[in-house]
Amino acid sequence: MASLPSQYSVPCTHRLHASYAHPLLRQWASLADAGASPLAASDLVYPIFVHDKADEVAEIKALPEQYRWGVNKLEGFLAPLVALGLRSVILFGVPTAEGTKDAKASFATSPESPVALALQLLRKRFPSLLLMVDVCLCAYTDTGHCGVMRADDPRALDNQASIDRIAEMAVFLAQCGAQVVAPSDMMDGRIGAIKLGLARAGLDSKVSVMSYAAKFASVFYGPFRDAAGSGAKFGDRSGYQLPPASRGLAIKAVQRDIEEGADFLMVKPGTPYLDIVRDVRVTAPTTPVAIYHVSGEYAMLWHAAAAGAFGLVEAVRESLMGAKRAGASILLTYYTPLLLKSMREQQDKERADALAESQPQQ
Repeated sequence: MASLPSQYSVPCTHRLHASYAHPLLRQWASLADAGASPLAASDLVYPIFVHDKADEVAEIKALPEQYRWGVNKLEGFLAPLVALGLRSVILFGVPTAEGTKDAKASFATSPESPVALALQLLRKRFPSLLLMVDVCLCAYTDTGHCGVMRADDPRALDNQASIDRIAEMAVFLAQCGAQVVAPSDMMDGRIGAIKLGLARAGLDSKVSVMSYAAKFASVFYGPFRDAAGSGAKFGDRSGYQLPPASRGLAIKAVQRDIEEGADFLMVKPGTPYLDIVRDVRVTAPTTPVAIYHVSGEYAMLWHAAAAGAFGLVEAVRESLMGAKRAGASILLTYYTPLLLKSMREQQDKERADALAESQPQQ
């Protein structure tokens, strides 16, 4: 790579402007050390699957009441949620057409990819919505792995080739309109590579990086891989995602990503790893922490509630409040629409009660 021009003499790890380039990012930064507080619409990020069938909505059987959305269906779907207070989404691309997957994830940086098209649409239709994108190659590679494989060993990852390609994907999506890029691949050095790429593209003060810093090799991702079509064709991801029992490695990964310039940090999954959330909050007290309330957590609560074990809204609220209590201030959850509706109903009830109390007694 060519050396940076003189105007980029400030090290990538010292650039802070992207951390508060959007009003919602400023709110998250301000609340990073505020401790647990009641759930609010501004806490929530809604994960959305966007596939390459522009006019179709496809049911995801493993995730009840969640769908893969065609780009032309997104505006009608999101407009009512924005009216309810939706502040942020994170987009996942689901290429399904023949020829869209190859060894180097070429379609991940195609102007015709569903995420690229969705970003352009949403920036125009919902200018106040914070647009986040997942950055990973797994949905676009013919292996289903999160990186590029070695030329001399097609069953082993090439870390350098992987982070070069991941940085290209992040910069491309930022140029398409993403305001936060969120690398979920867990390759060594990808945060630094992305920061450098954003700097070279002149986007380092506009686009922030939320690192999946402590992402564990978890069985709770099963429904997601069905939704995104991103299952590995051989082996598994245990060589680059964290061992579930390892606390020390999680903190090392967090420290590495902070040193490389991550603006925000994520722990994934959420509920089974709240001790790690607390560790990250202690390790990085000035950096906003997110949890991803992943597909397996969603499915467990949904099916338990459907079986009559408890009320769904109450269980979701309690689960996410546990994450806030542990130290997370950003909550990625498929239950965002349910929670937004519940919050609006509660607000309407409180207003009605206040109005009733203000009326003169008969």
